[in-house]
Order: sequence, then structure tokens, then C-alpha cells
Amino acid sequence: MTSTDVTAKAEDSGPSGYAAARLRLLTEGARSGPPRRAGLAELTDDWLAGLFNAGAEGLRGVSLVAVGGYGRGELSPRSDLDLLLLHDGGDSAAIGALADRIWYPVWDLGLALDHSVRTPAEARKTAGEDLKVQLGLLDARHIAGDLGLTAGLRTAILADWRNQAPKRLPQLQELCAERAERQGELQYLLEPDLKEARGGLRDATALRAVAASWLADAPREGLDDARRRLLDVRDALHLATGRATDRLALQEQDQVAAELGLLDADTLLRQVYEAARIISYASDVTWREVGRVLRSRAVRPRLRSMLGGGKQVAERSPLAEGVVEQDGEVVLARAARPDRDPVLPLRAAAAAAQAGLPLSLHAVRRMAAGVRPLPTPWPAEAREQLVTLLGSGRPTIEVWEALEAEGLITRLIPDWERVRCRPQRNAVHIWTVDRHLIETAVRASEFTRRVSRPDLLLVAALLHDIGKGWPGDHSVAGEIIARDVASRIGFDRDDVAVLATLVRHHLLLVETATRRDLEDPATVRSVAEAVGSQGTLELLHALTEADALATGPAAWSSWRGSLVADLVKRVSAVLSGDEPEDPEAAAPTAEQERLAIEAIATGSPVLALRAQTEVPTEEASGEPEPLGVELLIAVPDQPGVLPAVSGVLAVHRLTVRTAELRALQLPDGVEGSVLLLDWRVAAEYGSLPQAARLRADLVRALDGTLDIAGRLAERDAAYPRRRGVVAPPPRVSVHPAASRLATVIEVRAQDAPGLLFRIGRALEDAGVRVRSSHVSTLGANAVDAFYVTGPEGAPLPGEEAAAVARKLEETLRG
Repeated sequence: MTSTDVTAKAEDSGPSGYAAARLRLLTEGARSGPPRRAGLAELTDDWLAGLFNAGAEGLRGVSLVAVGGYGRGELSPRSDLDLLLLHDGGDSAAIGALADRIWYPVWDLGLALDHSVRTPAEARKTAGEDLKVQLGLLDARHIAGDLGLTAGLRTAILADWRNQAPKRLPQLQELCAERAERQGELQYLLEPDLKEARGGLRDATALRAVAASWLADAPREGLDDARRRLLDVRDALHLATGRATDRLALQEQDQVAAELGLLDADTLLRQVYEAARIISYASDVTWREVGRVLRSRAVRPRLRSMLGGGKQVAERSPLAEGVVEQDGEVVLARAARPDRDPVLPLRAAAAAAQAGLPLSLHAVRRMAAGVRPLPTPWPAEAREQLVTLLGSGRPTIEVWEALEAEGLITRLIPDWERVRCRPQRNAVHIWTVDRHLIETAVRASEFTRRVSRPDLLLVAALLHDIGKGWPGDHSVAGEIIARDVASRIGFDRDDVAVLATLVRHHLLLVETATRRDLEDPATVRSVAEAVGSQGTLELLHALTEADALATGPAAWSSWRGSLVADLVKRVSAVLSGDEPEDPEAAAPTAEQERLAIEAIATGSPVLALRAQTEVPTEEASGEPEPLGVELLIAVPDQPGVLPAVSGVLAVHRLTVRTAELRALQLPDGVEGSVLLLDWRVAAEYGSLPQAARLRADLVRALDGTLDIAGRLAERDAAYPRRRGVVAPPPRVSVHPAASRLATVIEVRAQDAPGLLFRIGRALEDAGVRVRSSHVSTLGANAVDAFYVTGPEGAPLPGEEAAAVARKLEETLRG
């Protein structure tokens, strides 16, 4: 190149020429998004190359390198220029003069510049000391000068990164976590930082760095598009404000939306949230995989050989039918068939949440690709698994997000799409609508001991704001949607009505308590008329508190809580007065009577196992889905029946879904007393045991030759159940007015293997007689009522009943 050519190039690449070309590029509407960013990077490359060539004449062993976002070619209108002047250690004065020839024109244009001048050795040393520098150099790109020098540095930096990955990646993960703690989650913020918040551009760059380490890779589906969307929004934000900002402030959102051709600011935020959600989920999966790989590498080869040599096979522990735990994740069993098991996604999700474990990406994608739709209405198992998932507390959120990332939630509940990633322009709310609904369910799971129908509470929590995706009053729209969803889920007509009432009036208690005169009887009567029953009032009270706590710190206080509690007390007084029905009034069926007579004749237990199915409705298609089995047992009246039966079922890994125990009225002429147990049970996993084997173990349990407690203790010691959920403590209460013939003791606790056995044995040890029991397992919650008497058959005195309840609660907490 002649001196004349260099001068011409310098003039062409002068500040004014570059500035004019840059302005034309940024203001022409035909180019936007990736083409504009690439065009801006190319234009800047040419200008900087001209400056470099004009100042580097006669210099060898020097190059100009773009790093960071500029190195990736992702120049937004107001982005910094990250530049490295790389040299081989030659004439320092000439290198300094060259740096000035490049840096000053950049500053003269008012562009932000992050610059450094280093040899390859200095660059590697600085990268080894500063993680942020190393991350920037991973994206190093040659602009001008000695290409070999740039290529050598890039090769060395990548080799260093891969060699140091076991040390550096945990540091990068900690850096991401600290930033997320400071900046919050992009997918929920009303004024998010597109770069620094969790799920933003910094996290997307971190995922690229993990991939470059060859240690793990991020789920690629949708990731590039999510990154592009955030960059497009940042471009529009820079153009709208004329500033180098990454914070999408409220006052700029309408202008940014218009710049992008979007309908309004809500549409803009929803697109931002969806992109952030994809990046956040990819980050979770990737960092989990990094941890797994690093843990496996930490096992020394010698130790591996001592454990059997060769490649270790990860242990697989069963969690539910078709679901196992492997290497800290929930995966599908080898025999699982998603195409034949429509309940599998909910069963796997519930098992993962209960164990406090993540669902593996492969398992979720396999289910999303192959599972067939649930019939309408859902089978009871699907409904119960949903309730179990919702009642699992904080682990529910991560599992729900995994299902949602692969589109399984909207397949299960199509109405979810309207609230998904929907912003709430209310300073009180800290979450999007969909996350608020899940947060409410998490909060409601803490109150499941306060209500007799925790399943309705949890589903109401999930649906209470579902109407926010529609115009008008969201409570009115939500009531209609809730009726439809509850019917499809498989609740009966009465439960559907309760859920609809809860959704319609989920704001009633707090609004009335804080805005109306509670001394006015008309106020209390109007609430009582809207609620309709004590059970619904109990549910609405718990839902109100869960909703407020999930909204944000400004939505609930002890003052509001006391006002709502006062209103509930007054409404309850209006609704009270209904006498409960005698639980022993039902007449036996012919089959129950036959079993009872046989039990009296043989002097031993008689049982029948019968497959039970849901009655198909007009909407249902195909064969009815199996619900498990109905277990009928008739036993001559004797002590220890409840713990014996429940213990045998626990030993055989049968879960009790519902259970009724009562003394049976025998036909005239038949002497003796028989207890009838009408239970619905299901195998925890695997197949059901044979009836003959159950009966044989029951005979042994009743005569004392089968040590149930010992068998259960041995199994728990050999195969301890992983429990990730911190459940609310059990609650045992006495209801003295619930029956004239017996004392009613109610137990609300987290369901677990052997729970009913422990309760039955504790009641036997207390010396009381169980006249009848009514057991329900609602998701992961057990709600059990026991009608007990003293040895003479009379209700327990008040103090004795309280002592029995207190002792039972201590036993369950122990």
C-alpha cells in the first residue's frame, strides 16, 4: 500500500465519514435486528481497520482485536467498543503512539471505549486473574494487523479455558448467582435490566462460555431466538432514549414497543419475559449438568476401580410408577411408556416435587414428544397427582417451570396460555400472573392443615386469577373458566361449584374486612350469602391469606389478617347451626353383608379386591381410566384392627386413597359384631399383591405373629425415602360437637407410608376404641377423622379427649 493509498484510507475512515455512515445505518428503517447489528459491526471494523493501518505503517507483530459483545458482532446503537491492541513486545513507544491514533478518534465521537494494550502473555495472565477478562477474550475476533498473532491468542485462551474449566465454571456460576441476587429475575420485573438481570444477556453469554469449555452444553432449542429478541429490544431502547442503557424503564416501554412494531408495552414485556424464561431455564439445566460432570470427575479413578472397575452405572431409585431418581434428577424408568400413560407427566412432576429434585430435561422432552392427551374428564389419578404437585411447597416452582418450558402445562390446562408471562402493572404485585398463581399454591400448601379439603384449596389457588387473561372483571371471567377447568380435571358437580365460588369471591374477605363496617349485620349476612357454607368459608379464608402473601410484602399485614379473621368469625356464626349427619347411618350392601356373615362364621378376616373405574360421562371417549382397586374387609370386632390392616397395606407398598371403617349392623339371627373396612388403595409402584397373600398377612398381624413395625423400620433403614418437601406439621384436633355417640378426633398431616398404621397404633395405645373412621388422601395431604369411645362405648370426657389428641400429635411429629 502506497502512502497516497494510506492517506486516502485515513481520510475515508475519518471520524466524520464514519459518523455519517453510522447515522444512516441506524436511521434507515429497512435494516434492523441482526442485519443492523452485523452491519454496524462491519462498518466499525472498517473504520477501526483504517485507523490502525494509517498508524501502524512499518510496525510488525501487532493486531487490533475486538472482544466481548463487539467480538461477537453484537453492536447495539450505544454499545461500548471493547478493543485489545495486541503486540509481541516490540517498540513500546510506537505501540503507544498507535494506541493513541485509534483511541482518540473513538473518544472524539463520544463513543464508550473499553481498551487495553497487551502482549499475548500479558493477556493470558490477566485472564487467569480476572474471570470477566477471560470471558471477554473467549469472543476475541480479529479486526486488523497480524492475523497469526490474534489466532495464537485465541487458541491459547480457549485452551486455558478448557483446562481450567473445573475451577473456573463454579466461579462463573457464583458470579451469575450474585448478579441475580442483586438484579432480580428479568422474567418478572416491571423495569428489568435486559443485560444484568437473571435470564438476561449476561446469562446468555455465560451459557456460551460453558459450551466453549466442552464440559456441558445448554439446551439449544429457542435459545438463539431468545437472545436475538433481547438484543432487538436493547437496540430499540438505545434508539428511543439516545442513551447507552439496558434498563427498560416504564416511561420508555411504549416508545420501544412502537419502535419494534408491537401492539403495546404489555406485548413488549411479555416477549421479554418469554425470552428471559427460556434463558433462565437453559441456565438451570446447564449448571445442573456442570455440577453433575464435576462431581463425577471428582471420584478418583482408583476409587472407581475399587468399586468394581470400569464405568459406574448410576443407581436408580424408584419414586413412582414409571419414575425413578438417578444422579440427583428425576428420570423415566426404562419401562415407562409415555405414549400409553397419559398421567405420566403429572406423576413424574409430583414425584420430583415431593422429593425436592429437578425433572431431567431428557425426561420432560420425552414426555412432551410422546405422551397422549388426558381424557376428559381426567382420571382420578391425574387429578390427585396435580394436587400432590401443587401441595409440594417451594420445589413445585422448578418442576412446574420444567413442564412449562416444553409446553406441557398449556397442553394440560389450555387456559394457562392467556396468563403465561402476562405482566401485572401494579406496584403491589411482584410476579407475572402465571408465577403469582404458582406462588399462591406454594403459600396455600402451608395452610393445608387449616382446611378439610386441601385439594380444593390448592386448585383454587392455581386458578383464582385465571381470568386476568380476559377483558372485564377477572373474578367474573375466572369463575367461568374455573368451572370449565374443574370439570375437565374431574371434580364432581358440588366441588366444581365450590371452586367457582372461591375464584369468583377470592377478593371478597379482604375487601369487605378493610372497606366495610363489620358491625353492620347486613355486611356479614351478604358475605355469608355469597360464601354459602362453613367449608367454603374455611377455604376462602386460607385462599385469601395465600393470595395476599404471594402478591408481595405490601399486600398482607397482621392488621389485615386480624380484620379478615374477625370477619370470618362473624360470618361463621351466621352460617353455623347445621347438625352433622351420623356417620354410621348407611345401610350395608349385599356384598358387605355377605362378607360380614362369612367373617362371623369363620372367625377370621374376609376380604375382596375389586378393580374400580370411573363412570364414563358423555364427554369421555374410550374406556374409563382405572382408579386402582376397592378393598373390602370384614373382620370380627377385636382390638387392633385399624393398625393391623393399615400396617399390612404399608408393608405391601399400597397407598390408601380413601378409607372407611365402621361397625356393621348384622341381620337378625346372626350373633356377633363385625367391623367393615371399605378402602380404596393403589400400588405405590409395580403390581398389586394377591388377595390371598394380603389375607394371610392380615391374619398374622391380628394374632401378633407379624411384626409390622419392625418390617417397616427395616425397609426405611434399607431404602430411606428422599423427602425434599418441608411439610407443615401435623395437626390433631377434637370436635366434641360433631357426634352425640362418639368423640371425633381429626388428623391433618402429610401423607407418608405407614401414616395410618402409626395413627391406629397410637389410638390403640391410648386405650380408646375406634367405632368408625373416615380417611381421605388429597394429593400429598391426609385428612382423617376417627370416631372414638372409651372402653364402655361412651364419648371421651373433654380432658381425656384433649390428652389423646395431644399424645397423637406428639407421636406424629416425632
